[in-house]
Amino acid sequence: MKEILSSSRTGDSCIHVKHKSGLDIFIAEMNGFSGVEAVFAAKYGSVNTMFRNRGDKDYTVVPEGIAHFLEHKLFENEDCEVFELYSKTGANGNAATSFDRTAYFFSCSKNYQENLKILLDFVQKPFFTQESVDKELGIIGQEIQMTNDNPDWRVMFNMLKCMFHTHPVKIDIAGTQESIAKITPELLYKCYDSFYNLNNMVLSVAGNVKADEVLAICDEYLRPCEDKGLELVFPDEPDTIVKSDIREKEEVGASIFTLGWKCRPASGIDRLKKNIAAAMAGELLTDVSSDMYQRLLREGVINSTFVYEVFSGDGFFSVMLNGETEQPDYVRESVVNEVKRLISEGISEKDFRRFQKGMYAGLVREMNDVENVANLMMSAYMDGVSPYDTIDLLTKLTPQDVHDFISSELSEDKLVLSVIERMDVQS
Repeated sequence: MKEILSSSRTGDSCIHVKHKSGLDIFIAEMNGFSGVEAVFAAKYGSVNTMFRNRGDKDYTVVPEGIAHFLEHKLFENEDCEVFELYSKTGANGNAATSFDRTAYFFSCSKNYQENLKILLDFVQKPFFTQESVDKELGIIGQEIQMTNDNPDWRVMFNMLKCMFHTHPVKIDIAGTQESIAKITPELLYKCYDSFYNLNNMVLSVAGNVKADEVLAICDEYLRPCEDKGLELVFPDEPDTIVKSDIREKEEVGASIFTLGWKCRPASGIDRLKKNIAAAMAGELLTDVSSDMYQRLLREGVINSTFVYEVFSGDGFFSVMLNGETEQPDYVRESVVNEVKRLISEGISEKDFRRFQKGMYAGLVREMNDVENVANLMMSAYMDGVSPYDTIDLLTKLTPQDVHDFISSELSEDKLVLSVIERMDVQS
């Protein structure tokens, strides 16, 4: 099956192919660009710790951190490491595991066909032995320790642990020293066979490419897979938070904080709509021209690090404000009061249009970046939407939509404050 997806607003388009192997393929031929970005990704991340396939009697429960561990191991095969192969073709290759996806990617300005062959080949050739697993335990153990020592990482995960009772999003993506010690080659193969089935994956290619050339390579290298009917399950997550405040003291240059609301999760197009409304709410709360921002800035309470983030996925959704401050309680009080003001006074049409235009311009700019386009197509598949739905929904967003989101989701009783304080700051 082959279809052309396009944006009536920007004129951008891409090709979507449901390949006979089961893989969804997205290709954006970007004439006039010299670079190429390709992403081969699985719908598999750190939150997927419990699953079963069609025909399985029971659910398989795996150690936390195994998705990230598997990503590391796929970069090795029986002959050499994949980085060595890319170095010979001049490509820059890497991989990343997040909460709900694992992506393998490369960028290059030449030899894209050869690089695409490398990508498709090694991701479909798992090679796990007890010896290689034991070796990787030490490497990932060091990585876990490094992230534990990173205050920005810890302030976020401290917040997630206070926000979620049971959802595995509160667990570090790399797992813990104790959890990864339980990983075996057999478990890695079980996870690979379940999640790296091509029916659960996507290939996204953008830049100076020809669709026919990409598809010819796919025909040669993709191995047909039977859809195993993968079923995921998550523990029941209450609407409430665990607790509203958590603080640690560390030797940091400045105290940092994350202030996050636990919102109701959504999926598909509903989550995309919610993401856009949440982003607009974040813009309003961190707007440098707002009275709250300017007051806090004059008082020396915040600085330019005060920003927002919308954090969402399978079974979780949050709006977070991050920054540096020595007065986190005052920031929290100010933000809560600003939310109340927005609810009572409504959303300024002028401010709304300003942010809407800015967000629209940002999306248009991303359409002129090869890496962004490849990731846009990949993320759209993961989220069950079209690559151009975001820009279409943004234009249809209204001030009332944003007001409704703030009123229904940014509740004070769902708000968590996480702080990493400087050692010399008084409690």
